[in-house]
Amino acid sequence: MVLPELLIKNAAHIIKNAKAIIITAGAGMGVDSGLPDFRGPEGFWRAYPPYKNKGLTLPDVANPEWFEKDPEFAWGFYGQRYHLYSSTKPHAGFQILKNWSNNMKNNYFIFTSNVDGQFQKAGFDENRVVECHGSIHFLQSIDGSSNIWSVPDNFNVEIDKDSLKAKPPLPMSPKDEYNKSQLARPNILMFGDYYWNSERTDIQHQRFDSWFHSIKHEPFVVIEIGAGLYVPTVQMQTEKLVELGNHKDTCYIRINPRENKVDGTKNISLPMGTLQALEKIEGYM
Repeated sequence: MVLPELLIKNAAHIIKNAKAIIITAGAGMGVDSGLPDFRGPEGFWRAYPPYKNKGLTLPDVANPEWFEKDPEFAWGFYGQRYHLYSSTKPHAGFQILKNWSNNMKNNYFIFTSNVDGQFQKAGFDENRVVECHGSIHFLQSIDGSSNIWSVPDNFNVEIDKDSLKAKPPLPMSPKDEYNKSQLARPNILMFGDYYWNSERTDIQHQRFDSWFHSIKHEPFVVIEIGAGLYVPTVQMQTEKLVELGNHKDTCYIRINPRENKVDGTKNISLPMGTLQALEKIEGYM
């Protein structure tokens, strides 16, 4: 059995010798900042106890149908999340990743399923981030017909603490050419969502694809952090990128205290929390 310290040392060696970094991140990235990771129903209920009494899981609540049948309920959930994410400070691991990226002359990109905007808040370039599920810091109309707009500086959703329902007035879209407005919703891909406006995320994907084409023949490393199998988007993306890489030294480092299985002999699994793993790797840099 390979000792964990040797794995950490190998991870540091790989990062130092890479020509580019791709950071892929799931909900576990924010746990050390105090954010919930919604790991399974129990994890979701720990973050939102009132939903346990109703027997509602994350796919039940994070569903666009609520904006039609009970908009106060819908905005209670997303309004609370917006306030939480907006008031949360990114943990020190973000700065470690930023330093590694800066040492490569900013030759990096981020692919994340998180909608919290923590990478941008930590100082990463907005144009080097793909938010594959959208962002809570942007809004759209509930039918997806409007343009996407940023959450205004004075944005506030007042929420009843017992019911977790939002109090009117609820966010509305800008008025159209007919002087009409409709209910707004976060520009986030929800479960069973046919009305998500993906234009902003599509542009992010296009930027990433162009950049990746320019570096895929070089030795790059994918550092995957806190990505689970409940929604496997990030783990699948990590493995796909390494498969598409055209250099013998290309590999990935998977940081996850539980779902950390890796394929092949080059890739590294670190069964640890995010901040602990990044700090230990930094110790060998």
